[in-house]
Amino acid sequence: MKKICYLAAVLYLGITMTSCVSKGKFRDLEADMAMTSEKLEKTEKVLESTELMVDNCKEEKLKLEGELKSAQNVAAVKDDQMNDLRDQLADMRKQRDMRLEQMGDLAVLSQSANENINKTLEQLAQRDQYIEMLRSAKNKTDSVNLALAVNLKGALSDGIADQDIDVSIDKTVVYINLSDKMLYRSGSHRLNSGAKDVLAKIAKIIEDRPEYEVIVEGYTDSRSINTDCVTDNWDLSVKRATSVVRSLQDDYKIDPNRLIAAGRGETNAVASNETSEGRSLNRRTRIIILPKLDQFYDLLNPDLAAKN
Repeated sequence: MKKICYLAAVLYLGITMTSCVSKGKFRDLEADMAMTSEKLEKTEKVLESTELMVDNCKEEKLKLEGELKSAQNVAAVKDDQMNDLRDQLADMRKQRDMRLEQMGDLAVLSQSANENINKTLEQLAQRDQYIEMLRSAKNKTDSVNLALAVNLKGALSDGIADQDIDVSIDKTVVYINLSDKMLYRSGSHRLNSGAKDVLAKIAKIIEDRPEYEVIVEGYTDSRSINTDCVTDNWDLSVKRATSVVRSLQDDYKIDPNRLIAAGRGETNAVASNETSEGRSLNRRTRIIILPKLDQFYDLLNPDLAAKN
């Protein structure tokens, strides 16, 4: 391209410097030079387009090379998986052959061995009976607790927001979770006026079920507290649980032998203490209603377990 420009310039200078060239010839030369320039521009455009195509081809090549490498990696992984599967298949075949060999040995057991097998089967039958008895006891317990949970939810939910109370069962235990604002003044262990309505309902349920024991657990959030009346979260949780137990005993005449007060502080959080909503859920009182141990062991009695 540079050579063409150079030749054109030389040609033009030669024409302008030669006095003997006619005007007509000069015009023809000018026309040729214009045509040559136009072809030169077109050639440059074609060159630019070609260079762009080359760049695109290079990019496409790099892309295809990456896809090829990725496909090769996938193929290598598949090969490893196939090898693992072949190893597993060989191991399974080996285990099958071993079991077939064991079955062949069983076919030639002596009479003594057969008697031992019969004894083992008899023991297994006894265990099955015991398992069935346990299952029956569990079903009975689950039925009783499910009915209890439904009744508790119905008795306690009247006039109380769902987010402030939760009743659940786990195996032989019934849990009642109450938000702190239902029972206590803010930052205090003293019961508020609304607590009496809730505790009266719970006391009636406890009174109607003398075969159950009651544990009251107090929980707090992770924020520290230190006042004239409360040392820390452990102290606050214990005092809150004790306030509920005292109220059940003094105001509703629940037998104190059935009541247990426990403080759990900020442990066993049910939500994150990083948000106000989480801290609100963690500030709670949990009332646990569970059968006495002798009542629970009665459920394992085959004669009692068979009764519905």
